[in-house]
Amino acid sequence: MSTIEFNQVWKEKLLNRFLNYVKIYSTSDAESETTPSTERQWDIAKYITEELKTIGLEEVSIDDNGYIMGYVPSNLENDDKPTIGFISHYDTSPDFSGENVNPQVWENYDGSDLLLNQTTGFKLSPSKFESLKKYIGQTLITTDGTTLLGADDKAGCAEIVTAAEYLIAHPEIKHGRIAVGFTPDEEIGRGAHKFDVAKFGAEFAYTMDGGEVGELEYENFNAAGAVVKIHGLSVHPGYAYGKMINAALLASEFAQTLPANETPATTKGFDGFYHLMDLNADISEAKLQYIIRDHDADKFEARKKFMEEKVAEFNQKHGEGTAEVEIKEQYRNMKQQFEGKMHIIDLAAAAMKEAGIEPKIKAIRGGTDGAQLSYMGLPCPNIFAGGINFHGPYEYVALESMQKAMEVILNIAKV
Repeated sequence: MSTIEFNQVWKEKLLNRFLNYVKIYSTSDAESETTPSTERQWDIAKYITEELKTIGLEEVSIDDNGYIMGYVPSNLENDDKPTIGFISHYDTSPDFSGENVNPQVWENYDGSDLLLNQTTGFKLSPSKFESLKKYIGQTLITTDGTTLLGADDKAGCAEIVTAAEYLIAHPEIKHGRIAVGFTPDEEIGRGAHKFDVAKFGAEFAYTMDGGEVGELEYENFNAAGAVVKIHGLSVHPGYAYGKMINAALLASEFAQTLPANETPATTKGFDGFYHLMDLNADISEAKLQYIIRDHDADKFEARKKFMEEKVAEFNQKHGEGTAEVEIKEQYRNMKQQFEGKMHIIDLAAAAMKEAGIEPKIKAIRGGTDGAQLSYMGLPCPNIFAGGINFHGPYEYVALESMQKAMEVILNIAKV
């Protein structure tokens, strides 16, 4: 079978699976020390596990940390092909509400404004997001303006599961053993921390976690999280002269010490940044949560050191112990892990071209489970899943983009 064709039944399977996934509340939590970081992630983890068993995968398992694995058995008479894997994450970002997601389906999009919420007047408009014009005539799935959608990365989950189901239903497509994996907590940088690479058993894999059609990525940010705590002194404001130390005001002052032109909103391409994710403060205590990003390893180390120096300078000004910082690495740039292994990238690019897609090889201004997995011995570049405007109420995905992602999976899998 040289080409992959989807009839209406398979399109509906993919759409309905995705809609079911996004309705399951599965936001992760960076403050938690458990794995998964939230109890609610077990709901979708168990749901996907049962689906894999139902559609006929072998050796389906879910471990004590919520990592799911399963296998589409080889249908080759003499299988000397390596096991190839596909991986996605089922948690959604804590950047915006992921509870009570109400997905909306817009068939044959005409290029006009979409009124997502009659009550609030919330709109998704091509005047704000010009990329919408690329999807005229297609079927869009959006939010109702009150939550994120969760295409990051439930689109990837739906594509992988539906592709696995398709392979089992079409034995005429010859393929080797295919491993599939689903992880918790990717959105908080811990998605691959407890992934059992040896058990997964793949020679290489692909995360289905990118954006628009054609994205193929094997270079990403080096990443760390930084938590700055500032200690104040609360006294009655009527008697505060010379005594009060207002941690909330100090937090505002500290935030201004980092370069204003090195934030996500002021950088692009290979530029790194400091990103203030969250600030909680009162008079007594303040906590600022940052992420630190840079593609270049040396610049990344310099950024971490710079953050520590700013805290030290802050303490010199306001008194020793006023501020403290904890920096934790999250993942590293996976580019160097592909030296001598570019056939993995070439295979994905060829699969895209076979699906009528021009590959867009670029660096990720972010990260995926694949970055960590590549350093753990499982080379794992990233392929598009189709979603746009991740982590907020303007998120959307075209069904046709998800179909193309599924087609790429199948083209990689088949012999």
